[in-house]
Amino acid sequence: MVYVGTPPLLNTYGYRDKCRAYIDPSLSVARSGADKAGEGMPYWPGYSDISPQCRATYLDWLASGRNDASYNPGYMFLYFYGLERRCFVDQSDEEIAEIVDEVRRLQSLYSDNHSVKRYLGEFLDFVMLFETDISAIEPIFERQGWDLPLTLKYAIGARIDKGENLTADWLLSWFICHPETNLRTPATRCRDEFVALFRMRFDQRFPDGLKVTKPRKKLTASYRAASSEFQGSANPTVDGKPVPDISGLRKPVEIAQELADEVMNDLDKLSRFLGRNPDGRGSVEAHALLPSELWDAFPSEEMDRLKSWASDIVDRGGLVPLKEVIRRLEGETNEKIGKRQMTGAADALARLGFGLAPDPRFALRSPKAEEPVVLFSLGEPIERLEEVSDSYRSALIELALGSFVAHADGRIAEPERRALEDQVSAATLSDQERRRLRANLEWFLAVPPDMALLRRKLKEVGQDNQAAMRAALVGAAHADGIIHSDEVASIEKIYKALGLDSALAYSDLHAGEVGDGPRTVRASQPGRPGEAIPDLEKASGPKLDASRIAAIRSDTERVSSVLGQIFDVEEEESGASGPASQSQLAGLDPKHGALVLELVSREHWSDTEFETICASHGLMASGALEVVNEWAFETYDEALLDEYDGYDVSPEIAEAVKEKMSAEGRDV
Repeated sequence: MVYVGTPPLLNTYGYRDKCRAYIDPSLSVARSGADKAGEGMPYWPGYSDISPQCRATYLDWLASGRNDASYNPGYMFLYFYGLERRCFVDQSDEEIAEIVDEVRRLQSLYSDNHSVKRYLGEFLDFVMLFETDISAIEPIFERQGWDLPLTLKYAIGARIDKGENLTADWLLSWFICHPETNLRTPATRCRDEFVALFRMRFDQRFPDGLKVTKPRKKLTASYRAASSEFQGSANPTVDGKPVPDISGLRKPVEIAQELADEVMNDLDKLSRFLGRNPDGRGSVEAHALLPSELWDAFPSEEMDRLKSWASDIVDRGGLVPLKEVIRRLEGETNEKIGKRQMTGAADALARLGFGLAPDPRFALRSPKAEEPVVLFSLGEPIERLEEVSDSYRSALIELALGSFVAHADGRIAEPERRALEDQVSAATLSDQERRRLRANLEWFLAVPPDMALLRRKLKEVGQDNQAAMRAALVGAAHADGIIHSDEVASIEKIYKALGLDSALAYSDLHAGEVGDGPRTVRASQPGRPGEAIPDLEKASGPKLDASRIAAIRSDTERVSSVLGQIFDVEEEESGASGPASQSQLAGLDPKHGALVLELVSREHWSDTEFETICASHGLMASGALEVVNEWAFETYDEALLDEYDGYDVSPEIAEAVKEKMSAEGRDV
């Protein structure tokens, strides 16, 4: 399948005047071919132009069966130039099938080479257009070049011309192969899941298929030889009629992009997990991160066992050590369990219909590995745990503060428990949010709070937004009818953490109409035997201004402001304007951008060091960690900081940031 003889002259000029594919016996050849790497091969090689050593190497490759991919692809292209010439110039119809099979073999042999994919792919695309029945052409799910594959345009155009609606596979093929569409990492890292979910979402939206308006432009097929020695064109037809050209249609591609974006967003968490755990596919956590529609398509026995285990834990009350939860999900556990691991565990369980309390996105602190967490039923699988109401956030912080006071005397009295439970029942929440709040109460009661961590969370709450919290504290102290000295001391500590005068705790505890004045009695005189002594009138409980508290609780914006300072992962910038306030890293505000530039200067930071540098930039450590890792996921598809005995800095991201700064003339 090679040309041997004097190469024909071409109607061109210069070094392209001889047909590249011909093996000219009159030219010298080295005794052995030692240039497998192709160091002497030009980009467009021709047998007559390459060195004697390269000719010997090429002949060795041919003689050994043309199946050694360790040879430079240039040698394969010399051979391919002859195949395309035989097909299109000599038009040897009886050999086309054999040539097509050979080109497919070569394409598979050098499958990782971009030029091979492009040129051999275009050859096969053109030939198959005329050698294959339209019904035998299948959708293509791999982008092959800078334009839509000719066979794809032919197959879709013919279907549109016949009035057929497009199926999910044809629209997806159109989308994947289109040069202007955007495929993010989830579509490639989770390829099978992406295709399956796209089909499902398409069928939901277009149960009868997608109707596409027929374009006026007709399809023209053109071929430019990889050897650059010839080109040609043709007008494909179906049943004798020209085929519409879909190249200029925009609406179907936009529809496909909308569907693909939705699917990629739903696969984003799975993609991030697999990015951090390349061997994690098939694990319990990976399967739990699948959108629920895909569970049947991607079954998991481990997932069934996890569901059974979680159900047993819930039936036994829900309390279980955190390390056991992580071990069930990941197969192993470390001495220190970071926020990212807990967040992944909560998301994985939520997709099975189980909740985990506390959720690290909203918790005042995360539990230690040996401490218990609470598993509970969510009532249904939940995809986005982070989407909660402001009322839930408010109720959660009030419950946390109330439980802290209840723990102050070393025990939880039954009236205190009932008061906190009544607080959950009274909250204006959805049924699902109330389930989550009740589970958090069980955790608050089971695990005593840490005042140092609580103080760190509360220190920036403003004075204008504290009445609701004060009400929760005072209500908890009065829950059992007795105000213990330990409870008063605890409230004083929290007031100090809020930046309030601790003496205000006493006025709050004694505020309102308290029946503690002198009682009027009549003068002593003998009474009739058997006269009953009247019951003492019970004093009404102390209370804050109810209308004031209600007004603040109902003010969503004010509550959001309070909670934003406690829980939110991002801090707003105030007064920042102009060039001086712009971040050096796209996607980050100036403070977090400066923090990242400092972080990448080292491979590891201790907890204390991390908190110190965050404070130096005016940031809270917990919020800053979340912000920079989310930025890193969006930009580099992995976390910048990994929590393990402090914080390990990703060397890949650090190097990328340094290179970016260096390219811009700035040093880190």
